[in-house]
Amino acid sequence: MDWNTAKETSVKVGSGGGFRAIWYTWKKGREAGGVWKLYKAMRSRNACKTCALGMGGQKGGMVNESGHFPEVCKKSLQAMVADMQPAITSDYWKKNSLAELQKLTPRQLEHLGRLIHPVRYRAGDTHYTEITWQEAFDSIVEKLRAVRPDETFWYFSGRSSNEAGFLLQLLARVYGTNNVNNCSYYCHQASGVGLQSSVGSGTATIVLEDLEKADTVFVIGGNPASNHPRLMTSLMKIRRRGGKVIVINPVRETGMVKFRVPSDVFSLLGGTKIASHYIQPHIGGDLALLWGIAKAVKSAGKIDSAFLQDHCRNSDEWLAAVDALNWEEIETKSGVARSEIEMIAELYAQSRLTVFSWTMGITHHAHGVENVQAIANLAMCRGMLGRPGCGLMPIRGHSNVQGIGSVGVTPKLKDKIFSALEEKFGVELPTTDGKDTLACMDAAISGEIKVGFCLGGNLYGSNPDATYAARSLSSLDLNVMLNTTMNTGHAHGLAKETIILPVLARDEEPEPTTQESMFNFVRLSDGGPRRLPGPRSEVEIIATIGERLLPDAKGIDWTQMRKAATIRHWIGAVVPGYEKITTIDETKEEFQIEGRTFHQPHFGTDDGRAVLHRHTLPPLKGTGNQQLRLMTVRSEGQFNTVVYEEEDLYRNQDRRDIILMHPDDLKRLGLQHDQRVTVKSDTGSMPGILARGYDSIRSGNALMYYPESNILVSRHADPQSKTPAFKGVVVEIIP
Repeated sequence: MDWNTAKETSVKVGSGGGFRAIWYTWKKGREAGGVWKLYKAMRSRNACKTCALGMGGQKGGMVNESGHFPEVCKKSLQAMVADMQPAITSDYWKKNSLAELQKLTPRQLEHLGRLIHPVRYRAGDTHYTEITWQEAFDSIVEKLRAVRPDETFWYFSGRSSNEAGFLLQLLARVYGTNNVNNCSYYCHQASGVGLQSSVGSGTATIVLEDLEKADTVFVIGGNPASNHPRLMTSLMKIRRRGGKVIVINPVRETGMVKFRVPSDVFSLLGGTKIASHYIQPHIGGDLALLWGIAKAVKSAGKIDSAFLQDHCRNSDEWLAAVDALNWEEIETKSGVARSEIEMIAELYAQSRLTVFSWTMGITHHAHGVENVQAIANLAMCRGMLGRPGCGLMPIRGHSNVQGIGSVGVTPKLKDKIFSALEEKFGVELPTTDGKDTLACMDAAISGEIKVGFCLGGNLYGSNPDATYAARSLSSLDLNVMLNTTMNTGHAHGLAKETIILPVLARDEEPEPTTQESMFNFVRLSDGGPRRLPGPRSEVEIIATIGERLLPDAKGIDWTQMRKAATIRHWIGAVVPGYEKITTIDETKEEFQIEGRTFHQPHFGTDDGRAVLHRHTLPPLKGTGNQQLRLMTVRSEGQFNTVVYEEEDLYRNQDRRDIILMHPDDLKRLGLQHDQRVTVKSDTGSMPGILARGYDSIRSGNALMYYPESNILVSRHADPQSKTPAFKGVVVEIIP
C-alpha cells in the first residue's frame, strides 16, 4: 500500500460487530468463490483455526463448547479464506526477487496465495527457487547430521495439531536436544508460570459454563472484541442477566464499550453495552492497581479469611504486605485514583461469582508473572477459586497453543511425561537444559546454534528487537519453515540456506487430528480433501525426516508414526489427563482434561493449597517530559502476526504506520495531528510515522501496531517466564 496516498477513513465506527461484520462475511464469501462454499468450509467438523476460545470439532464448525450455533467471527473467516486462496505459481518465484518480497507489507505477503512447492533460498541468490521434496529432505537431513543436536532449535506455533507437535518434539529429543519451545514464550508463558506457581496448573481454572454463570467478569489488559470476538457472546449474556463487566485497559476500545453480536437479533439491532465500568491505568500500572484493589477489599472488611486460612499458603504474610502498602505509592504507580480503586473493590466485594480474565496487556511486561500472581491473589482473597462460576481465565491466542504445550513442547519435559516416555516406549531422551526462545535467538547470533526448524508461525515477526532478530536468524546455516502462506519471516532474516515447506491446513489433513481449547477441552478435527496439489501433512513431513535422520531410533517405528492414531496412543500413554485421546478417533468423544478445572478448593499444588505471592511494585516508567509509554497492539483486521486488512476498523484507523496518543500529548510535544515523526526507543527508531491524536488512550501512553513496531521493543524479558516486554516501551517522539 502507498502510505503517501492513503486517506484517513471517513467512516467512524461506534460499536463492534453489527451489520458491518455481516457484510464482511459476504465480502469474504466472494473472495472464497461463493458464500455457500465458504459456509460449507466453516461448518466442517474441524476445530476453528484462530483463537483458543475454541469452536467446531465434532459438533461442526461455528459451534462452541456449550453447543451454541451460530458462533462465527471475522478471525475465523479470514483464516479460512486465506487457506482457500489459489496457489502461488512457479512463475511468481522466477519473476519476483527477494528484494521485491522485502518491500511487501505483512498483508501483501499473506495475500500472495497458498504455498504449494518447497522453495529454497541460498546466500547470494536473488530469488527463491522451487525444489523437489526429495531435495528439501536431503538438505535438511544432511545438515542435521553435520551439526551437534544442541546446535539446533525447534520452534512451534499454535496452528499445528497435538499430533504434529508431539511428534516433532519427540524427534528433536531423540535426536538429542531440549532446545524445544513454542510461541507462548512470546505471549502467555507468563500466564502459565504465574498460574502454576499460584494454583499448581498453568491453564484456566474454569470451563465455558462457569464464565456464563458469573455475575462479575474482570477483563484486564485485553481487547477480545477485536482479538477473540466470540467471547463477546458470553459477555453479552452476563450483562443481559444484570452482571458486571469491569474492563481494565489504558485504551477505551470501541468494541469493549458497545458490541452488536450478529447472531443475536436484539444485540444486532440495539447493541449491547459491554463494559459496566471502564478503568484506564497507565501502561505498566496493573500490578499497583491489583494490589490497590486488594488493599481496598481488606479495608472494607470483605476478605474471606476462612478461605485464606483453610485453602491458601502464605496468607498472614500476604495480608501484612497489603497493610504495608501506602495509597500514595499505589496511586502514583497505577495512575488510578484511590476513589476509583475503592469503587472497583466495592463492586468486587458485592459479587457472588467473579471470573478474572486477561490477555497480553498483563503478560507482556518484565513483571508479567507477578501480574498474573496478583490476579490470582485477588481471586483467593474473596474465595473466587475452587467452586463453579468463578476462577481464573487467561484468554489464549492461537487455536492450539495450549495443546502444543500440553503434549510436551517446552524446553524441559514435565517429569511425568519424561518418565513415561522412557519407561513405556523405551526411548532415550536428553537431560541437558533446553533453551527458551530468546536464548535460542541469542545463541544463533553467537554461532552456538546453527540450524532452526519452525513448525508454523512467524518467528522473525514475533520477536522483539526486529533488527536483532533479523541478524540472529540470518546467522543460521539453515532455517526450515513449515507454512501454508507467506509471511515476513520468509522475506527478512533469511539463513544462509532457507527452506520453506508447504503444509496442509487443518481441514485438509488426510487423517483426523486434535486440538485443545483454552478451557482445557480437546476437540477432534476430521480433516478433509486437499484444495491444492503439493502441500503435505505436517505429520508426514516430520515422520519422513525422522526416518531419514534417525532410522534406528530406539523405541520408534517411523512408519507407524506416520499415522495420527499411533501418535495419539503415545500421547494418551504419557500425558496426564489425555488418556481419552487414545480412542477419540473411534469414539468421537471430545473431552475435558481432568485435573485442571477447580470446582472444589483443592488445587494442583503438592498440598492442594493455593499460594499467595508478595511483590515489590515496579516504578512507573516513561515519566520524562518528552517521553511516552508505548504498547504494541494488534488491529481488528489482524490475527497474531498475520495482517488480513490494513485498516483498524474499531479504532477508526485506515493505516498502520501511525502512533496513536492522546491529543494532550500531541500538544505537550508540540505536534500537529498527522505530523510525520521519528519514534525512538533505546532499541531502535522508526522514521516517517504519523503522530495522531486519539482521545481514547490515557494521556502519557501511546500505541503502535505489532509486528511492525517490534523494532522499538527491547529483548528485556520477565526473568521468570522469559516473556519479552512488548508493553511499556519508553519512546521519544522526534519531529
